[in-house]
Amino acid sequence: MENADLFSQLTGPVLRRFVPEQFDSSDWDQMEPLFKDLESRNLEDLKSLQRWIEDQFELQKVIEQEGGMAFIRMTVDTTNEEFENAYLHFVEEIRPRITPRWNKLNQMLLENEHTAHLPDRYGLMLKCRRNAVALFRQENVELEAEEAKLDQQHDKIKGSQTALFDGKEQTLIQIGTYLEGTDRALRKEAFATINGRRLEDKDDLGNIFEQLVSLRHRRAKNAGYSNFRDFQFQRLERFDYSPDHCFDFHMACEQRVMPAVRELARRRRELLQVESLRPWDLAVDPTGKEPLQPFETVGDLTQGCFEIFQKVDARLGHQFEQLMDLELLDLDNRKGKAPGGYQATLDEYHLPFIFMNAVGRDGDLRTMLHEAGHAFHTFATTDEPILDYQHAPMEFCEVASMTMELIANQHLEVFYTQEEATRSRRQHLEGILELLPWIATIDAFQHWIYTHPGHSSEERQTHWMELRDRFSDQSDWSGFEEAQKNLWQRQGHLFGVPFYYIEYGIAQLGALGIWINAKSDSSGALEAYLKSLSKGGSIPLPDLFQTAGIKFDFGPETVAPLVDAVMNELDA
Repeated sequence: MENADLFSQLTGPVLRRFVPEQFDSSDWDQMEPLFKDLESRNLEDLKSLQRWIEDQFELQKVIEQEGGMAFIRMTVDTTNEEFENAYLHFVEEIRPRITPRWNKLNQMLLENEHTAHLPDRYGLMLKCRRNAVALFRQENVELEAEEAKLDQQHDKIKGSQTALFDGKEQTLIQIGTYLEGTDRALRKEAFATINGRRLEDKDDLGNIFEQLVSLRHRRAKNAGYSNFRDFQFQRLERFDYSPDHCFDFHMACEQRVMPAVRELARRRRELLQVESLRPWDLAVDPTGKEPLQPFETVGDLTQGCFEIFQKVDARLGHQFEQLMDLELLDLDNRKGKAPGGYQATLDEYHLPFIFMNAVGRDGDLRTMLHEAGHAFHTFATTDEPILDYQHAPMEFCEVASMTMELIANQHLEVFYTQEEATRSRRQHLEGILELLPWIATIDAFQHWIYTHPGHSSEERQTHWMELRDRFSDQSDWSGFEEAQKNLWQRQGHLFGVPFYYIEYGIAQLGALGIWINAKSDSSGALEAYLKSLSKGGSIPLPDLFQTAGIKFDFGPETVAPLVDAVMNELDA
């Protein structure tokens, strides 16, 4: 994808009623009159109130799309100063100005006498708006902008991480492919190179993180909270569960998942015929087969995934084809590109954009299926008139993506032979069991960090290692102790989206539930899944799970039978 042409293929503009057709949403002088118009409206009856709400939605979509595009451009090429400056302009100049204006409009909505007569369907939206108004503090606007700048620095550092390996400069993701190779000495060398390069930036990343923790604690105190954890739970609208439920999940992983993970590690060690599992032994095929290579080019990846989605459901195939035709996919790994993968929604067009770093691995195929699940979620809410409901709670957004990984499993022969597809399915299910305790580790780490805001870096490392012991697969990190102590820096969520990680655990359990339902009723489970996606955020989280045919619970009683089902499938 040529950076200069990013989004030029999207024609428009989308038909507007309130925002001018020729409108630069990066220019505050053009934006402010629209806010003044909304703030000065005479909302004399229910009809005028509803029109006013619709005009807000239109303006919000235009602005959020501008911010989203700026973020995408910046992550696509972290070395491009023009993209960096445009993103920083949005987070430093635009967002701090619009945040208090949205708060003022929310107050107007909640105080208007006609709001009580809005249709019942607006109820959940109003609950969330009340929550936002209760948490808003003007002094936090600048702190949020500082956080965004620090996270951009984090992305820039990660995007620049390359090393000389196998005779050429490579990104750490590219070097990571060697960890799947059958040459154990080469795997160790790759592991040492990756972690050695990461450690070069540990102090800079540690400093950024400490600044973020400090800023977040200040924001919580400003809002009247004793710690950022409790503030963030409210800010993330976690109305249906509490920190205690998260602790139940941690316990479930420790008691129910870890025995299975350690059993899988024991089997791996025996198959590899090694005295102890080392960190570079965890990605290789334990039977000595070469790494799975589902595709050579990102073109092969997109075409193959299109075929898979066609087989799952023709509606999904058509939607994915739109992304291909509109070039809303940036999939290849390259120097200067931010790490990770995500799906971002272009709000005004109501189109998804998928970003990832593919290098030809089986894991890349999983990432593509995962992010496509998010994209299908976006398409599913196209006709939702209430903007707030076009986006579901994150706990259910991840059900959309993780379920798609499992549903697509039955069609992996598009990329593989039957034997290879079986290997891929096995790796996926084993990976799910291994992911759950990692989620518990990251979530528990955040609970400790933000309820101990004055902690030192040494205390942070100590607690991290205690969690590593609690959720350990018992692999041997001797000689790489420093890398293990700083392994948490690998998880970008800790920097950019604090407390956004337990969602993956909640959703993974939900996705497994749909997968089990599909074993007995494939078409019924798929239709329930698609119906739940179409609900967006219009109903509470437990109701979304119920619509999908699954239970909203993540304690030991729910986790145990799901783990048993996965182990039975692996044994079969």
